[in-house]
Amino acid sequence: MAEFATVFLYGLFMDPEALQERGFRPSNPRRAYVDRVALRLGKRATLVPDSEGRVHGVLMTLMHNEIDRLYSEASVAAYRPEPVLAQLEDGTAEVALCFNLPTAPDGATTNPEYAAALQGVARKMGLPEHYADRL
Repeated sequence: MAEFATVFLYGLFMDPEALQERGFRPSNPRRAYVDRVALRLGKRATLVPDSEGRVHGVLMTLMHNEIDRLYSEASVAAYRPEPVLAQLEDGTAEVALCFNLPTAPDGATTNPEYAAALQGVARKMGLPEHYADRL
């Protein structure tokens, strides 16, 4: 069994430099998107089904123990992995793990600081400007 996995990240974790500063060793970061989902912001971000939706983010490879450590943090411990088909800029697609909340926030909880930080990371990673503007 491989010791690493490809992960689709759509929140603040999609910045490989920020992960490296925290002791992780992400590799092969690539811009990607997942269709038929929408981004829902609460205290943090999660994905929800949406037949017309598209969420942009970054695919990268992490070691299994790094993924476990990353998602053991209190603020994301409730997130659970599920497979997604991420579309890459070169027209190819790749199956990846994507971590989401089992129950999405109802929209009553907001976190303007998180939203602003996410917008900055989206721009840093070169995600489409129209997408970053809506965050």
